[in-house]
Amino acid sequence: MKKNDLLHNGIPISPSLNPTLLAEHFEPRKGENKKRILIISALAFALGIAVSFIAKFLMMLVYLLTDISFYGEFSTDHVTPVHNTLGIFVIFVPAIGGLIVGLMVLYGSKAIRGHGIPEAMEQILTNESKIKPTITYLKPLSSAVAIGTGGPFGAEGPIIATGAALGSTLGQILKISDNERKVLLAAGATAGMAAIFGSPIAAIFLAIELLLFEFSARSIIPVAIACITGAAGHHFLFGPNPVFEMAAIAIPSNYALLAYSIMGIIIGVLSVGVSKIVYLVEEGFEKLPIHFMWWPAIGGLAVGIVGYFAPETLGVGYENITNILSGNLALSAVLSLCFLKFISWAIALGSGTSGGTLAPLLTIGGAVGILLGMAIIFLFPDSGISLPLAALVGMAAMFAGSSRALLTSIIFALETTAQSHALLPLLACCLAAYIVSFFIMENTIMTEKIARRGVKTPVSYEPDLLETLTVKKVVNDIGTTINENETIQIVKEKINLKKDSKPNYLVVSDQDGEYKGIVSFLTLFSTNNSPEDKIGTLIKGNYATVNLNDSLLIAAETMAKENADVLPVVENDIVVGIISYHDILSTYKRATESHEMKHPNISLKRSSYKMLIRGQKLVRHTKRRRR
Repeated sequence: MKKNDLLHNGIPISPSLNPTLLAEHFEPRKGENKKRILIISALAFALGIAVSFIAKFLMMLVYLLTDISFYGEFSTDHVTPVHNTLGIFVIFVPAIGGLIVGLMVLYGSKAIRGHGIPEAMEQILTNESKIKPTITYLKPLSSAVAIGTGGPFGAEGPIIATGAALGSTLGQILKISDNERKVLLAAGATAGMAAIFGSPIAAIFLAIELLLFEFSARSIIPVAIACITGAAGHHFLFGPNPVFEMAAIAIPSNYALLAYSIMGIIIGVLSVGVSKIVYLVEEGFEKLPIHFMWWPAIGGLAVGIVGYFAPETLGVGYENITNILSGNLALSAVLSLCFLKFISWAIALGSGTSGGTLAPLLTIGGAVGILLGMAIIFLFPDSGISLPLAALVGMAAMFAGSSRALLTSIIFALETTAQSHALLPLLACCLAAYIVSFFIMENTIMTEKIARRGVKTPVSYEPDLLETLTVKKVVNDIGTTINENETIQIVKEKINLKKDSKPNYLVVSDQDGEYKGIVSFLTLFSTNNSPEDKIGTLIKGNYATVNLNDSLLIAAETMAKENADVLPVVENDIVVGIISYHDILSTYKRATESHEMKHPNISLKRSSYKMLIRGQKLVRHTKRRRR
């Protein structure tokens, strides 16, 4: 039905309803509340500042515990466990750290186990983004103990979890909506990542791909502000240089791009194996006939044994990543970081201790990249492969394949190394790894844990079909209006006399023909109604309306809010039609079917016939001119 027809057939709203409409504030959502966005952005800015200092504190605490555990010194100087002189006793240091973490899990909270991001995702999807406030201090403390005593983890996971907990706690204290709390959670988490690595753009993409599950102004503005603030905090507290400095990379050739793409396929397969092995180890620990409190200690013992033979596998290992990216490591050191670091990390993470996954994945991926680059150079000396670039694309591809955070992986590698010439190789390698992971692995290293608990993670970000359709497309005509003073018995008789289909709803007007309300068919024929009652007495106290140009999403939200199954459609204070939930569902079904329907829009057969006919006409026209 055309809009002009609706206006012509409409009836005006009764002036007596205007005070009610104003008093009830029945104004549908018209878009983003910009004032609320500013408020949440200000909170996100404060979160970014707080999380930056927490990140610095966490790193200082890790260094302090490393100094105490491996060198017996009370200092916060940046040291690694590599040069310790403990000998065989180094085996017991991570085990002691694991025992302390186990006690914190037992008497503190089980939520401190793991690497942080899956736990944050679970709270967003199942618990209205509510994280226990105790995680704000238990997570960094437990992680500092685990990493400071040699745990093969990165500090980024714990600070992401801590930032998320801080944002969630702030959102629970203040009077805000669940969605705004989710935004603060994501802002705190990604501010932590930006503060550790100085990578604000990658942190924003991390929020989009793994935490927010949406892209809108109400979410992206606060998160971006938090990430920029976190990156500024990194520059202020850690320094302005890239986290993983490396020599300048030359622009790769086309043959090299092909080689990096093939590397991506191989690393994609390996990333699937890495993810599955980690959870197989976790399943093995769950089958142990001992209390879960002891699992981190057992995992720590395995870390200590590996660390005795390969000290470079102990601790955060950001220096290992920088060394790998230099391309100058000996083959034995690369093999150690590839295999022994993986064994140590998989066992420790599977034991349920506290620590991050990003740094280990980058280390393992970089080592794999070096090994594959060496193999390609040996087989094809003229391929143009660069070992530092092979390491860089390897570490990014391992993260892309394991987490399926494609854009985050690419931008992260660029931001943390400042190597713009690496963009095309990163895109080729990460995309190949992502595609392989997508087709052969159902869940990722970030979602497998919560998937086993029955939590479904969104995998696509598409516009809501209801938001793209307007009320104008589905509005129904008002039909015959009923005077509010008519009795129920008379109205029933009128309806029964109709030979065509009976209406589901009746529009009621007053003596002047102005709109008063809507009565459903079921309400009219209810046995509780007296036949002598007037039809006006059946009007429900629901005066919500929608406009012709409102989306069906707004109509559905209004119906849900007001517990109504039908709404009047208003244009210029005139009721031009009605819309029901059945209309919305039917339209949604048709739109979904049309969206998924596969059919060609261009018929090659028909086009061929048209070309043939035109050719025949041209031939005839030419012959006539010759005559």
